[in-house]
Amino acid sequence: MATLRTNPEPPMSTKRLEGKVAIITGGASGIGEATARLFVAHGALVLIADIQDKLGAELAQELAPNASFHHCDITQEQDVEALVDAAVRQHGRLDIMYNNAGVVGSINTSILDVNIEEMDKLYAVNVRGTLLGTKHAARVMIPVRNGVILATASIAGVMGGTGPLLYSISKCATAGIIKSVSAELGQHGIRVNCISPSGVPTPLAVSLFQEQFPGITIPQVEDYMRNMSALKGVLLVAEDVARAALFLASDDASFISGHNLIVDGGFTASKAIPS
Repeated sequence: MATLRTNPEPPMSTKRLEGKVAIITGGASGIGEATARLFVAHGALVLIADIQDKLGAELAQELAPNASFHHCDITQEQDVEALVDAAVRQHGRLDIMYNNAGVVGSINTSILDVNIEEMDKLYAVNVRGTLLGTKHAARVMIPVRNGVILATASIAGVMGGTGPLLYSISKCATAGIIKSVSAELGQHGIRVNCISPSGVPTPLAVSLFQEQFPGITIPQVEDYMRNMSALKGVLLVAEDVARAALFLASDDASFISGHNLIVDGGFTASKAIPS
């Protein structure tokens, strides 16, 4: 499996999130883990939120004292509310909310075979979870008229046929939440953006490929994803998405809001999904 690209700790003068308080949902593995590591390296105090208690606790211990783990089921409003309250209680404020947690669901689903119960489960995480995270972050950011809210969407929500049907629909909705609330929250000085990556060989993505194609190897999965780029031979990894999140969370993006940052190596602009 592709490993995270290393992040040597930047000099103090170049730390882009120095003293910022950030929540990252789905922060125990994959894109969330990479982002937690990068945010801490850039001076942030990070609350890692996940239902993967063991992984989350181990990561927080590794990144201590600048990270803590909080069990959070983002489909449950009381969990999300308590998570945001914990950030304010521990650090006095919340500067960055990154709604990253998500699930994929079934890989091959025709519209004729849609299971409404599965759709509801997918929406509970990808859509309701993002909405709840945005709601409760806004609750504490509006009074101080400052903050950044991010979400992980997908190119599957940008270009039809690039992802499983129900997942693609849910990621359209994720991006829609960000666009829909950006005008309102902009009136309070809060920037709201999302990131739409193409295929990233996270443990979850690899397991789904192996479920669908028994016997497929991790290098084969990576080769498939490497082809989803106009940048020849370049594989998108979780660290690349983390760098996009760092940019959008930092003051370097101080006039960017309501934007969907596509991180796909030019895939959606230039080529079709590989056969």
